[in-house]
This record gives sequence, structure tokens and C-alpha cells, in this order.
Amino acid sequence: MNAIVAVDQNWAIGKNGDQLVYLKEDLKRFRTLTSGHAVILGRKTLATFPGGKPLKNRENLILSRNPDFQPQGCQVFRDIPALLNAAPSDSFVIGGGSVYQALLDACDTVYVTRIDAAFPADTWFPNLDDHPDWEIAETSQPLEQDGLVYRYVTYRRKETGHVPG
Repeated sequence: MNAIVAVDQNWAIGKNGDQLVYLKEDLKRFRTLTSGHAVILGRKTLATFPGGKPLKNRENLILSRNPDFQPQGCQVFRDIPALLNAAPSDSFVIGGGSVYQALLDACDTVYVTRIDAAFPADTWFPNLDDHPDWEIAETSQPLEQDGLVYRYVTYRRKETGHVPG
């Protein structure tokens, strides 16, 4: 399983239920990497999408304990074991914070957009640079939009005998 996330210098990912910044090229990259794959997200993340509608060209798997939450075009799972049982191995975890925390152990690759800035935030992604199970596999050249410099960094789980999920 994969995760994809945009983080600032402090591994912050969001504030007040939204991401910190929208980078045009990063959104295109997100669409390219995730199209044709299942995406795993929480109810609050789905609410941030235009019209609160699921992403097109992707199977949208929603993790929510709310029994009344049944958005059209999505599969809703009440617990992690049921979700993991149904999720294809090439799925992408796309947020929010609690979903990343719950499913990081099931991932073997994380696609990170590292933004060279610090933002006010209330939600963070685990710092993979400090995590003994993760290593950088690839780093892009710096990119820039509206004065913000960022890089694409791919992290892979170290070969430690860990079995994801």
C-alpha cells in the first residue's frame, strides 16, 4: 500500500480541516499517481473535495465510524481490518491525519511533497526522516510556485522483514 501527502518543514499537513497550501503541479502529480487506483481517506477529507464528491477515476474507500455516513460513489468501512481486507495492495492513503496514523504501518511507499516553509497547523504526518523503518529512495530537483520551493521525496520502508498490514 502507498501513502501520498504534502508536508511543510515541520511535517505539518493541515489546519482547520484543510491542507496547508495548494500547489498546481503537485495536484497534477497527485492525480497522475492515484488515477486508476483505490484511494483511502476519512470522512472529513472527503468533505474538502469539490462538492464533497468522491475523486473520479478512483475507487474511493472511506474510513468512518458514523453508521449514517453513506456517500454516493464510495465504499464506507467502519473499521481498519475490514478496510484492509477490501483495499487493493496498490491503494493510496490520502488523508487525513488520523487515517495516515492508522494506516502507515500498512504502507511500504510514501510519496511526500516536502514544502520548504513552515505554516500554522493543527495536523501532522509522522516525520519519516526520524523513523527507523523508512528511508529516502528518490528526491526530485527543487520546484517553485508563488515563491514556495518544494521537492518530491519518495520514502520506502526499509527491508527489515516487516510485513505491511
